[in-house]
Amino acid sequence: MTDSIRFLMCAPDHYDVDYVINPWMEGNVHKSSRDRAVEQWEKLYHVLKENAVVDLVPPEKGWPDMVFTANAGLLLGNTFVLSRFYHKERQGEEPYFKAWFESKGFTVHELPKDLPFEGAGDALLDREGRWLWAGYGFRSELDSHPLLAKWLNIEVLSLRLVDERFYHLDTCFCPLTGGYLLYYPAAFDSYSNRLIEMRVAPEKRIAIEEADAANFACNAVNIDKIVVMNKVSEALKTRITQAGFQVIETPMSEFLKAGGACKCLTLRVTEPVQEDRSANVMVESRTIRMEGHLLDAGLISRALDLIIENGGSFQVLNFNLGEQRQSTSSADVKVSAPSHDVMEEIMGMLIDLGAVPPPQEICDAILEPVVQDGVGPDDFYVSTIYPTEVRVNGQWVKAQNQRMDGAVAITETADGPVAKCKLLRDLKVGEKVVVDVVGIRTIRKTESREQRNSQEFSFMSGSVSSERRVELVVEQVAWELRQIRDRGGKVVVTAGPVVIHTGGGEHLAHLIREGYVQALLGGNAIAVHDMEQSNMGTSLGVDMKRGIAVRGGHRHHLKIINAVRRYGSIAKAVEAGLVTNGVMYECVKHNIPFSLAGSIRDDGPLPDTQMDLVKAQEEYTELLRGADMVLMLSSMLHSIGVGNMTPAGVKMVCVDINPAVVTKLSDRGSIESIGVVTDVGLFLSLLVNQLDKLTSRHHVAQSV
Repeated sequence: MTDSIRFLMCAPDHYDVDYVINPWMEGNVHKSSRDRAVEQWEKLYHVLKENAVVDLVPPEKGWPDMVFTANAGLLLGNTFVLSRFYHKERQGEEPYFKAWFESKGFTVHELPKDLPFEGAGDALLDREGRWLWAGYGFRSELDSHPLLAKWLNIEVLSLRLVDERFYHLDTCFCPLTGGYLLYYPAAFDSYSNRLIEMRVAPEKRIAIEEADAANFACNAVNIDKIVVMNKVSEALKTRITQAGFQVIETPMSEFLKAGGACKCLTLRVTEPVQEDRSANVMVESRTIRMEGHLLDAGLISRALDLIIENGGSFQVLNFNLGEQRQSTSSADVKVSAPSHDVMEEIMGMLIDLGAVPPPQEICDAILEPVVQDGVGPDDFYVSTIYPTEVRVNGQWVKAQNQRMDGAVAITETADGPVAKCKLLRDLKVGEKVVVDVVGIRTIRKTESREQRNSQEFSFMSGSVSSERRVELVVEQVAWELRQIRDRGGKVVVTAGPVVIHTGGGEHLAHLIREGYVQALLGGNAIAVHDMEQSNMGTSLGVDMKRGIAVRGGHRHHLKIINAVRRYGSIAKAVEAGLVTNGVMYECVKHNIPFSLAGSIRDDGPLPDTQMDLVKAQEEYTELLRGADMVLMLSSMLHSIGVGNMTPAGVKMVCVDINPAVVTKLSDRGSIESIGVVTDVGLFLSLLVNQLDKLTSRHHVAQSV
């Protein structure tokens, strides 16, 4: 027996599964055998007594989970941090454990009432005494970790749990003597797994499979070279033995029904103090303010979900709810993250939702110089589609040329600082680039419920529409197109060759002819097949009227390319009478600018096709400038490219038969975008018909 190692246990006199506070308890309420539970507890107790000293805390009636003493708190040396249980079903245990440790002379620290932390169930010391592994995500809050570091004077490493079956760290993670680690990687997020791999050498990591994890193999008690655990597979037992440990198996089936096993039933009360340790924690906290119709628009719930889903934690410091329907609300939220990198990622997303620092914490953006043309500094802020302002020299400067996936470059002029969103390749020495997310804010529209419902058609919010809703979306888009045209606005169409293949070419040509389109973006293919149809009646060699392939049709697109190349341009081919109808014909006849971006697979290509990718992007950007709406018609790559170039505030409609394409565009996050999963030819046909109906109604109204 090792006299220097002591454990605290609590007899299962009142143990039962009385309620459900974890997935293991589901279906097991009052189904645990009291006799078997006592028998299994006694076996574990005697195994530990043979190898260490075991103290007992008296069980208290009404608190059946008090048997799981690992959750009583966390101790190091003579310092004890009392647990703050997440569920009310266990909160009554706290005073009993506090009294026991105070009676033994421990210095007891208590966390704030609203800060959950569940002791050694969620905090495990590295067996070498180098640091404390601390879990969060289900029962313990990340904000408890800085206090643990302070009170225990130790480095704390935060690990996020993501599988609800493994709700406590000790259910899937067990540090062993000699720097070894027994753990289940799938229970943690990617950041936590990277942190584990950085701190524990590969040869000392014993990663287990799900079957062993589900048997709580990691919920083990380690005493020097002995590992006491529930049932374990032979393969895992061999691996642990090869690492130099003796495995002692003792069944814990009755306690598994409550979500616990060997480790849960014990609390080690002799944790040695390392003299050279010092308090350190990577947890970072910031405060944000959100304003607007936080409940109506779902902004506050989206923000809080975003924080949790990306590995952070939050505390709502105050929430001022608008008193009237038209009133705005405001909230101050403390955001915590396990590291600076995770915090930057979360803050970037929150900024996209309109979050800003509270007034007292606003400061200038961090700027670093460009030292090489076309190369930004490390950690540059990546721009988004939302209107962005940068704080420079104490003033907010609006970024020009707003777009996604660029850097924000700052130049000093006689009139003050100028901010521009620029692609990395366009950065120049002498400019400064925004890094980090400090001093950045996005401007989001604040609309009341009345404003959102005041129009006959308020544009649908960031949704993907199925086949059943196509007619509704068509009505809405037609109404918007009519409004934009009548006020002299700008609609840009991005189209792929599928528009022609599905018979939508004549309808797109109609939109251009009637003044609904002010610019066309596409690739070589849409122009080729449109003019093939105009000249030969086929698209990709298929007769558009009969729907069958024609003899020699596979050469038709090459013939039209060759013919247009002979004339030198599409415009000259139209003027010469080679092309007499269709999309490109209407563009030429009505002076509608177009840009055709080439690719490596293009045949010919047409003389108008821009084969320099950088120049093609510049042409696209210029034609998109000032757009009120973008119609994306079955062209995945061109549509995604256009989406990245287009700032928020521009209405976007993506139509494609492939749901993945529609979802990709919807995911960019603009509330003014909708996706329609349908045949593009059908969509265009319905759209033209609806516009004709609107025109007829307009004429009737005028005559009346």
